[in-house]
Amino acid sequence: MLTIYSVPVAVYCAKLRIMLRHKSIAFQELPPPGGYGSDEYRSLVPSGNLPAMIHDGYMLSDSEAIAEYLEEAFPDVPMMPDTVQLRGKAREFSRSHDTRLEPSVRAIYPQVAYETRDPEAVKAGGALISKHLSSLALLLSANPLDTKTLWLCDCGFAVTFAWIKAFETALDLPITWPPIVAEYDKRLQSFPVVRDEVNAYRPAMDSYLQKAKPV
Repeated sequence: MLTIYSVPVAVYCAKLRIMLRHKSIAFQELPPPGGYGSDEYRSLVPSGNLPAMIHDGYMLSDSEAIAEYLEEAFPDVPMMPDTVQLRGKAREFSRSHDTRLEPSVRAIYPQVAYETRDPEAVKAGGALISKHLSSLALLLSANPLDTKTLWLCDCGFAVTFAWIKAFETALDLPITWPPIVAEYDKRLQSFPVVRDEVNAYRPAMDSYLQKAKPV
């Protein structure tokens, strides 16, 4: 049995669920025992990170490490390309999400609460996110990967794009969407597992954004 520890609103847990369902991997999803950051959870997952996986007694944390493990352990539906150079490009896309775009979106979370929001910080955050979307546009313009396939590197972008759009509405976050990035988002939504995950994830997102509204 494969177990994933997660919480509803976590982006990287949603990213992992897209992969699991696309590869038709049976799994159970549980909250971290004792709560996130608890000693009980750290006794199982020393890093305390989410998501974490236990597969037949084998523990692994960090979404990208888990994803690459699952790609090798369950190879029937491949989500990495079959040449070393294309795999390198797929990893380049993944890292651009995990180390640049997603952290810039996560930096907006402290601005969600209406009472303590700093409009200048929101404006600066929108500019930084737009900068990373512009860099992503350059990567996409030279993308060698088959666009009819859902790759491992696509999974995180699908959820992060949903957050950006939600922040645009809830916080008036100023974002410039390069046309090629908007088309990429539309293409990701054409995959049923992506669309289903984003729809299932939205209630947790909406709940988190309740504090964005004036009292």
